[in-house]
Amino acid sequence: MKICVLPGDGIGPEITAEAVRVLQALDLKFEMEEALLGGCAVDATGNPYPEATQKLARVADAVLLGAVGGPQYDTLPREQRPERGLLGIRKDLGLFANLRPAILYAELANASTLKPEVVSGLDILIIRELTGDIYFGQPRGIETREGERVGFNTMIYSESEIRRIGRVAFESARKRSKKVCSVDKMNVLECTQLWRDVIIEVAKDYPDVELSHMLVDNAAMQLVRNPKQFDVMVTGNMFGDILSDEASMLTGSIGMLPSASLDEKNKGLYEPCHGSAPDIAGKGVANPLATILSAAMMLRYTFANEAAATRIENAVKKVLAQGFRTGDIYEAGTKKVGTKEMGDAVLAAL
Repeated sequence: MKICVLPGDGIGPEITAEAVRVLQALDLKFEMEEALLGGCAVDATGNPYPEATQKLARVADAVLLGAVGGPQYDTLPREQRPERGLLGIRKDLGLFANLRPAILYAELANASTLKPEVVSGLDILIIRELTGDIYFGQPRGIETREGERVGFNTMIYSESEIRRIGRVAFESARKRSKKVCSVDKMNVLECTQLWRDVIIEVAKDYPDVELSHMLVDNAAMQLVRNPKQFDVMVTGNMFGDILSDEASMLTGSIGMLPSASLDEKNKGLYEPCHGSAPDIAGKGVANPLATILSAAMMLRYTFANEAAATRIENAVKKVLAQGFRTGDIYEAGTKKVGTKEMGDAVLAAL
């Protein structure tokens, strides 16, 4: 079982180190090799997704990623920015389905900015299409028209792309509460009118799953108003990027949310939903739980080892029940710990 580890930038090396320790403690004979992605790759090679990383990622069974980016790269040419490395590896590996669970652990109900009764028991799975939409559509750019600069991007989806992600959503819902909410903006955007039409067609193959539709602006409001109405949400690349980050804060901290990005054969890239947090990088205070939980998703989806995945998730639950907290989820009466101490606690709970 070959894993490509990409620590990345900012807090990435700190949090991936803890996830790697947890994986090693399972004694499952993983072969793990590190490579560069993002800003650290730009510093070393001038390329955010260098050739050596491409080769390793392609032959690996799964990729574990920390985070990429930092303010020092914001003035670089766009093709050299760390985020281009992230978009590049997703496209290179054909990772089209991004799964982002938003689960509120009972011990963290008070960490959410919403009332406990609104979020208690929350368990949403947001499925975001990852290789299409306005992030990849052509033409795109900035040019001069009639004496002024004009920026433009193209939102585009093919029927096959929508059908493919739709099937992932319905298959996932079958293993949960059998409800899919498809999010679009069909009242304004023809691209998402096609999205809705195709999702309705896909739903015919899943008569046991209830399908609903919601415009993206209403979905953003409903996630705050009544988030527990959702089971599986499926949407396009840009809407999914925004809604999944919104959903993360329902759980108390984005530092708690793992994610999986999968191809058609369940090869995946696993990463926490949060960014590189350069303001706390190197201080040993970052929350590693999202990365550790991402490793659990790796075991579940790529390596089909449900028992090992559940072991990790139960260890995280135990650590939270014991009162261990990093700064982002700390509250009075709990034990504040740093990155490595949280990793130590998870290892002990295993």
